[in-house]
Amino acid sequence: MNIQWYPGHMTKAKRMMEENIKLIDIVIELLDARTPMASRNPDIDTLANNKFRLVLLNKCDLADDNATAQWRDYFKNKDIRVVTVNARSGRGMKNITEIVQEVCKEKIERDRKRGIKNRPIRAMIVGIPNVGKSTFINSYAKKACTKVGNKPGVTKGKQWIRINKNVELLDTPGILWPKFEDETVGKHLAFIGSINDDILQKTELACELIDFLTDSYKGILSERYGVNEDNSSGAILEEIAKNRGCLSKGSELDYEKASSILLDEYRAGTLGRITIELPPVE
Repeated sequence: MNIQWYPGHMTKAKRMMEENIKLIDIVIELLDARTPMASRNPDIDTLANNKFRLVLLNKCDLADDNATAQWRDYFKNKDIRVVTVNARSGRGMKNITEIVQEVCKEKIERDRKRGIKNRPIRAMIVGIPNVGKSTFINSYAKKACTKVGNKPGVTKGKQWIRINKNVELLDTPGILWPKFEDETVGKHLAFIGSINDDILQKTELACELIDFLTDSYKGILSERYGVNEDNSSGAILEEIAKNRGCLSKGSELDYEKASSILLDEYRAGTLGRITIELPPVE
């Protein structure tokens, strides 16, 4: 599968971020804990050069705990502060301000020496579409500040949000990058719903997910859908369609509907805690 998706508004969003980065003390990068590398926009490294950094592995409740521990070690080894959070439930959110202040302690000390006290830290929150930025901000601010949706592209413009007396947050639209050099990245982003489903071949994507699950999480599909995992991905998708009563007009099997069921249940965590990407061996 060769998946590419870069709507026009993302160019405008990237330009807006470049214009505002000079106002920022720290860049908070929200990643999907199930696929941290694929959900990490490589343009952010250039954008956030010379800024303090904090990486948040969001949706940790949907990811494999052992894999998440490996990712925490990976980022720590690169001297990047990393925190696991579940913005929807509030897990890991309690100490975010304290951690932001800790990461920015050099800036706070510089301000203090200049006689500047109680100036709030200005943070930019960045992340790809559908990584949970709006949910994170609303949870962090303890109020509904942004629109929340389960599809990419809900946040269209920038907005400043006063979290508390210590932190001001600049929300930005979710942006991807113009071209995925590795087609596996596009596939992983499609799995987690960060690419608009309307441009995807859902049955092909579902078969790719089936191949991954039967290889890395054997038994999950047979337990959930009553399928024979020794069959090909196409045959397994056919079994899912039969067992879930996915029929179109004329009582023919509806593979598109079966694919949507599989992808939706993976994304929602119904299939279990599944990480689709492990840290690179270095």
